[in-house]
Amino acid sequence: MNNIALLVIDIQNDYFPGGKSELIGPVEASLRAKKLLVLFREKRSPVIHVRHISTRKGATYFLPGTAGAQINENVKPLPGEVVIEKHFPNSFRETTLLDHLKKTDVERLLICGMMTHMCIDSTTRAAFDHGFECILAQDACATKDLAINDKAIPAWQVHASFLAALNGMFAKVVSTDTIELDLQ
Repeated sequence: MNNIALLVIDIQNDYFPGGKSELIGPVEASLRAKKLLVLFREKRSPVIHVRHISTRKGATYFLPGTAGAQINENVKPLPGEVVIEKHFPNSFRETTLLDHLKKTDVERLLICGMMTHMCIDSTTRAAFDHGFECILAQDACATKDLAINDKAIPAWQVHASFLAALNGMFAKVVSTDTIELDLQ
């Protein structure tokens, strides 16, 4: 797994049942991400956790110092694993992520996390723009129902649409079972 890092984005408690911004399927997605973490840890390959802390006026979740802003226990960082704090959907914006990846000679990113339509989309597109080859673990991501013009869009459609838009140009979108086969 030379030159590849696992990027675990925003798998935080506020997205889980009882949190302040519940998603559809966060437990299942986090358990798939956990399988990837185990694989990368066994191979001693780089793992980078990204944690969103809301600084926007009027924010209602991921508030500094709250349990909801903490990384979920299913993917809790181990001592020595990099944790990058961000304040925008794009994990590269005003963070040390790009510098860290360059410094460690990472060329490929395996991306998973939450929310597919927001931070996963923004970060994957930015990673592509920075020249990284991206692999996106479709079943290790979760999102929520959205609406536009009074039309409800179920989470599964939001998820599938954003993955379809990213697949090919910006990332190779695959399941975690396929990823495990590709990387071993």
